[in-house]
Amino acid sequence: MSPTRRVALPWLPVALALLVVSSAFTEAYGAPPAKAPNAVKEALTETAYLAGGCFWGMEDLLRKIPGVVETEVGYTGGTFSHPTYTDVSTGKTGHAESVRVVFNPKVLTYETLLEKWFFRMHDPTTLNRQGNDVGTQYRSAIFYVSEEQRRVAEAVKARVDKSGKWPRPVVTAITPAGEFTPAEAYHQDYLVKNPNGYTCHYMRD
Repeated sequence: MSPTRRVALPWLPVALALLVVSSAFTEAYGAPPAKAPNAVKEALTETAYLAGGCFWGMEDLLRKIPGVVETEVGYTGGTFSHPTYTDVSTGKTGHAESVRVVFNPKVLTYETLLEKWFFRMHDPTTLNRQGNDVGTQYRSAIFYVSEEQRRVAEAVKARVDKSGKWPRPVVTAITPAGEFTPAEAYHQDYLVKNPNGYTCHYMRD
């Protein structure tokens, strides 16, 4: 029987030393905190809050835009918390039917979302009205979450207003985003569940 050969492992002392240092660091300071899934998602996405009439039709168009990763319909811009559809439908609460739009800004910029999509999918010149829906809850509005969003929204609105594509002045309100209350479950993805349901939204040229 031939004698056992010993193979030299020159890197082994270094690896053992690194392991000791790593273990000592973890013992002293604890393991580095893992990023929560929501924190990672927020770092990679941006959120917009848009209103332009009945949220059924708005959401159905918004969710199909390349770069949009999530949509949710709800109520914002009102005078009290946690309104219901019954509350908002009175037109007396100050809330607007709106859509929370989560998107990837590397694929879809906020400017493009507004100029190429939002201002084309509804009529931004009808005050407190969209199609057959009348009331303050159906107003055209952009609820910004940062000064950069406000700046972009104001610039896009001005360009749309000067473009001549609309025969009347653009009346879209641009205001700070407040509390957003998700609408009842039956309103979410309404036109997915009811393909022949009501909508007055479509893309203009």
